[in-house]
Amino acid sequence: MAVKAKRLRREGFVTGNIFGREIKGSIPVQITRSDAEKLLKTKNKGSQILLELGGQKMDVLIKDISFGTLKGRMENIDFQALVAGEKVHSVAEIVLLNHEKVITGVLQQMLHEISYKALPSALVEKVEIDVGSMHVGDTILVKDLDIASNKDIELITHPETMVVTVTEVHRKEADNAEGGNEDVNA
Repeated sequence: MAVKAKRLRREGFVTGNIFGREIKGSIPVQITRSDAEKLLKTKNKGSQILLELGGQKMDVLIKDISFGTLKGRMENIDFQALVAGEKVHSVAEIVLLNHEKVITGVLQQMLHEISYKALPSALVEKVEIDVGSMHVGDTILVKDLDIASNKDIELITHPETMVVTVTEVHRKEADNAEGGNEDVNA
């Protein structure tokens, strides 16, 4: 199996598997590298898509994406088949909006995705946070986000986890370095 996967990757394919409660073992899949790259321009880990396999359409979740260590190219995508009425573990990507408007400090994103469980109908791909009005000392925690108050979502990431904060710009090191040079020259 590993030899076949390596050969397929050399031939320009991304390999993967579809797994789920109603699937025995898993179903191996191969996707052309160009189709996989097109998919990842609009979707990511945690995205729900309709996958066509042998003429049959399956509602799946992109569960994992693996990249090669040497060339950094996508090698494998795993999908989880979704079942209506059954909660699934997923992640929502955190996207910061208006970060260029934060000028009173340094914006630090501490968390890039939120883990949760939900029914397929309640899955969330992205959590967008407008950080444009944040100032030094401001912090946003998971519990402050809409996803935390969504009754259809069971958070796995702890609600007190810091998502983003604005810290003071530290210029003392630069001032000390300049001051130190002046003392040496004096």
